[in-house]
Amino acid sequence: MVMKCCALFLTALLTLVPGAVSAESYPNRPIKLVVGFPPGGGNDIQARLIAQKLAKEWGQSVFVENKAGANAIIATDFVAKSAPDGYTLYVGASGAMTFNPGLYKQLPYDPVKDFVPVVQIASFPLVMAMHPTGRAMSLGQFIQLAKANPGKLSYAAGSTPFQVITELFRKQAGIDIKPIPYSGSSKAIIATMAGETDFVTVDLPPALGQLRSGKLQGLAVTGPKRSPMAPDLPTVAESGLPNFEAVLWSGIFAPAGTPKEVVEKLHDAVARILTTDDFKARLAELGYEPGNLSQAEFAALLKADLVKWTRVEREGDIRIE
Repeated sequence: MVMKCCALFLTALLTLVPGAVSAESYPNRPIKLVVGFPPGGGNDIQARLIAQKLAKEWGQSVFVENKAGANAIIATDFVAKSAPDGYTLYVGASGAMTFNPGLYKQLPYDPVKDFVPVVQIASFPLVMAMHPTGRAMSLGQFIQLAKANPGKLSYAAGSTPFQVITELFRKQAGIDIKPIPYSGSSKAIIATMAGETDFVTVDLPPALGQLRSGKLQGLAVTGPKRSPMAPDLPTVAESGLPNFEAVLWSGIFAPAGTPKEVVEKLHDAVARILTTDDFKARLAELGYEPGNLSQAEFAALLKADLVKWTRVEREGDIRIE
């Protein structure tokens, strides 16, 4: 009788403790996927595809909430401070998790301490291109051109992560090219096509049409291997900088303290979605490659990229006050 009363007492107590969630009963109410960008972007599309499939599998409402602004800080901080119960999750990109910490003097969240990496959704390289003047037809030739004209060439920076990645390239190549900031990939591409800047590092999908039409001269992709979307473009490593690699990614995160059993249940469900043919086909249309489904390797990637990009930002004195 005493043992039964103790069991009932513990059960009642667990229902009152924040974050105490039974994996067996999870989920038993709607789940919210928070995105730090406006509707229509890559992260938003990924979140909505996952939400639709999770809702079908679990028989629960799964909806996307867009909290755009401040380089995704608003959304990231919101999830970091949410109840660790598996019902508020973050569909985040490497910008918020591995670039922001080195860019801002103070952040309201810590990407390692405040989150549990659940699963990597996708990854994507960038493309390096230039105005098609004929002065350089390869990345190696562009490096030679820049070395012959120190401080005279410029590059379009459509986002802070793109600038940071270009700064890493600039340092490894030993060249002096100047950044000119633009608000977004499209404006950076247009500026380079118009000859306002000589060079641009940008995500591949919005540049693909201009590359194929010859309005932009493609030079290289930043990933460890060639992109299926532009197989003729070599990697930066193939182009003479063997230690260079820059890949951006997206993934799902839960607030720190979320029960391990719930995280594992989330991981397994989303991993099944990511391996379906229709989801992989949609990723390919968007210019993404499937992510690594290992939770441990995703956590290791987060930490490694955080160290890498924070060092590049500090060495290049790239900061946002």
